[in-house]
Amino acid sequence: MPCATLQTKLLCGDFTSSALSVEKARDCEQPGRGGAYSLVTSSSLICSSTKSYTVVRLSNTQLITEKMETTSNVSNGAGLVYDEKEETLGPEDLSEMLAAGTKEVHEKAENTQFVKDFLRGRIRKELFKLGAVALYYTYTAMEEEIERNKDHPHFAPLYFPAELHRHEALARDLKYFYGPEWQSQISCSQATQCYVDRIHQVGQEDPVLLVAHAYTRYMGDLSGGQVLKKVAQRALKLPPTGEGLEFYQFDAIHSAKTFKQLYRSRMNELELDIETKKRLVNEAVKAFQFNMEVFEELEEIGKTIQEDVLDAGMPVHGAMGGDISKCPYYAAKTAASGGTAYVCQLAMAVLRHPTGQVLFATWFAALAGLAAWYLM
Repeated sequence: MPCATLQTKLLCGDFTSSALSVEKARDCEQPGRGGAYSLVTSSSLICSSTKSYTVVRLSNTQLITEKMETTSNVSNGAGLVYDEKEETLGPEDLSEMLAAGTKEVHEKAENTQFVKDFLRGRIRKELFKLGAVALYYTYTAMEEEIERNKDHPHFAPLYFPAELHRHEALARDLKYFYGPEWQSQISCSQATQCYVDRIHQVGQEDPVLLVAHAYTRYMGDLSGGQVLKKVAQRALKLPPTGEGLEFYQFDAIHSAKTFKQLYRSRMNELELDIETKKRLVNEAVKAFQFNMEVFEELEEIGKTIQEDVLDAGMPVHGAMGGDISKCPYYAAKTAASGGTAYVCQLAMAVLRHPTGQVLFATWFAALAGLAAWYLM
């Protein structure tokens, strides 16, 4: 039996609309005969059976159909249903070309000093805030262009605003860090502005290249971004309720791994020739380079920030609470390089430690006893 008609209710028959139409969803059966209709949200109709099912997603004036084999179906985000079946990928699949083509620049980005310090928990709070500002301008530009091109045939299948869009979450993070008047306290840096300008350029002149920017940012946020969230929360002692870190929280995605599989599958199904795929790889490399330029800019700004602005890093020193200055070994090591400041630091580190306090008290008592004996 053919699948349903979605008008104001579900009816048996062809899938039609007063303004739109798509192919019949194949292998769908009537309710009660082994299959089921499920109206998941106002923008998604899932028709499933024991053999296969078709996802019909309404995106304003465009309907996108996607046939998938039924395995273990997962409901995720704004009613989107998809499976976890592994795909067999070839070297000319877009996701594979992007992964291979950006591997080198990806590794360079991960090895910038800013990122390495971040991963070690050496986070300057002011730099973290400035990083959030850069992300806010970047995502605002990207999501403006995504909205502009959401019906473009080369981007519509990747349009997941409820699941992915970040600029509103970043606005809440900036309000947490800067207060209610945050918008008057931030500005777009030079490196970030170059990134923003490029995003607007491709969105207006060559929208297919938006795929590269969305891939670079969103897939990274769902991967390494989750590690950075934990590091930042611990090092900056941010609330466990998530304030200041909403950027990293994807409430509409219940399984990052499964969603990334879906996103890559959608990319691979885009009807693109090999030359366009190569252009997308080149654009993704540019996106990584823009990100590295922002990291390098933040690193330079960090050199001008006073040490008292530094927040405690990751608690890698056990009971020291993450403050490396409290570690006697660190203080002794720096003292070896000379300078009264280091000697003072060593003394303070020793006095903070319980064992050091006992030794100091014992030494002081012995000295007092010796002085008393001498005076007698």
